[in-house]
Amino acid sequence: MRTALVRRTVLTASAVSLALLATACGSDKAGTKADAKPSAAASSPAAPAAKAKTDAELSALLVTKAELADHLFTAVPKDEVALGEAASGDKAECLPVVKTQGTAIVGTAAGVARTKAVAMPKEGASPEDTAAAGLKALAGTRTSVTLASYEGKGAEEAFAAVKAAATACAGGFTLTMEGETTKIDKVVSGTATGGDEALALTLEAAVEGTKVTTETVLVRKGNTLATHTASALGVAEKPTAIVAAQVKKLG
Repeated sequence: MRTALVRRTVLTASAVSLALLATACGSDKAGTKADAKPSAAASSPAAPAAKAKTDAELSALLVTKAELADHLFTAVPKDEVALGEAASGDKAECLPVVKTQGTAIVGTAAGVARTKAVAMPKEGASPEDTAAAGLKALAGTRTSVTLASYEGKGAEEAFAAVKAAATACAGGFTLTMEGETTKIDKVVSGTATGGDEALALTLEAAVEGTKVTTETVLVRKGNTLATHTASALGVAEKPTAIVAAQVKKLG
């Protein structure tokens, strides 16, 4: 039986894969709807104690197709957000890490914006190839990006909470989602660059005998925390290009 972790991964993939299939039929609305015009007023970095950004201001700062033309971007469905917000772990100290896996927010944010992305087929691909790419997206890596802005030093505190949780839960924990449990075998902390602080996390699990990983990169820029989580039905690829584009857009 598939675990809730795998079902959540399939849910995350559905919107982007269907959007690719729509593109194969001659429609690019799904790829353009989530794109937002850059905001010149929000292009400069905020100081740690600056006033928090609103949802609208953060939406203008989300990475879009304008920054990564070879990716398709779609909105994160509310039911997917709800799954992440309801998820929990058997160890209270692991909750900040759990939050990063489901586009949920660590701490109390004043503004939030989300998007998800998947690599597009190469330019010039036939409609059949594009459709095949849409189906492949179900098994491939897709990345959710969550921007959260905090009052005062909230972003610093949220970043510190995730970093501490990753260390405390390095030996693993049990994730509960939709009433089902999945054993996360280990949490590996790594280095990342960009912003004022950055952290990379790799979560490993074995689902039905298959190794499943997620790759998460957190970047704090002033009072905004950007969380990029790449997931797949197997081993996820690192969201290097998406992280670089998002960090650049944050300023």
